[in-house]
Amino acid sequence: MKNGKKRIVIVDDSDASCTMFREILLERYGADRVTVETYVTPLDALAAIDATIDLMVVDLEMPHIDGKKFLGYAIERGVDRRRVIVTSGRDAEELHRVFPVGSCLAVMNKTEPRQREAFTMIADSIMKR
Repeated sequence: MKNGKKRIVIVDDSDASCTMFREILLERYGADRVTVETYVTPLDALAAIDATIDLMVVDLEMPHIDGKKFLGYAIERGVDRRRVIVTSGRDAEELHRVFPVGSCLAVMNKTEPRQREAFTMIADSIMKR
């Protein structure tokens, strides 16, 4: 935790998705408890990836690099795989086939309301650590 805040990085080529996750986090925890960095260009995010990330949300389908490769890069840079959520518009079951248990913290369909509820439960857990 840096300056008493959790650092959350969101990498998604959809500005709407970045805004949605950012708003959920800031509304729920406040800017005094969480720093949310968003990147709509995955290549711009590469320099910001390091072990100081408390939670990272990565879209599976992005231009220039897919979420699976991005996850591998993040792990190489010191991000704990148990601190990464992979999102997609794909069905959650399909995501579980691409990312077996243990390859990341969670996979979720970012368009399903129940999945967004799961996101807040995960974020709550991270904020308590």
